[in-house]
Amino acid sequence: MMPLSKSTGASAAGAAVPPVPPYWEEAKAELMKRDRIMKKLIPQFGDLHLVGNGDPFLTLARSIVGQQSSAKAAETAWTNLMEAVPKFTPAQVIKTGAENLAACGLSKRKTEYILDLAEHFKAKLVHVDKWGAMDDEAVITELIQIRGITRWTAEMFLIFNQLRPNVLPLDDPGLIQGISRNYFSGEPVSRSDAREVSANWEPWRTVATWYLWRSLDPVA
Repeated sequence: MMPLSKSTGASAAGAAVPPVPPYWEEAKAELMKRDRIMKKLIPQFGDLHLVGNGDPFLTLARSIVGQQSSAKAAETAWTNLMEAVPKFTPAQVIKTGAENLAACGLSKRKTEYILDLAEHFKAKLVHVDKWGAMDDEAVITELIQIRGITRWTAEMFLIFNQLRPNVLPLDDPGLIQGISRNYFSGEPVSRSDAREVSANWEPWRTVATWYLWRSLDPVA
């Protein structure tokens, strides 16, 4: 499953999101210069680029909803959740309660995860104001202490909320499928193969990953 957040635009809270990540054009030029696949792939998508979500809580909640679900099921559950909790804040999610959250199409476990996430944010057990100064692994280490936040979820957060330029989400099937299709003619790809291919993308692995996602799903 590819990340549900991939199509997320401005946050529900209206937080300002950079229209284009500041490194995007430089990264495109570098990737096209050094990687023959990227040289062919990147121009196919014109001015499309990664669009971030400026609300940390919403970004993480949406990633939880998308875990181990089909894109259609996840999108339906998310739409229902937005209708049930239009002001999507930790306090409002907690106030809505488990029964109403589950009625949106969430499993019992995902309902528990969303509530645990809300409790962490409400109690300030996560250091949102410090994440910008922390390196990728430090943010991941903090986030995976929350129930339901896997390394994949944390990496999606780094890409779509923090706009980090060099994230390689090896647990993401979309990335592995994109590498298989574009670099190995559809043959199976191991994590080792993916790391070897991605070595050529440093320090812009987020950007290369995004274009591989686009090669599978052209609509950003």
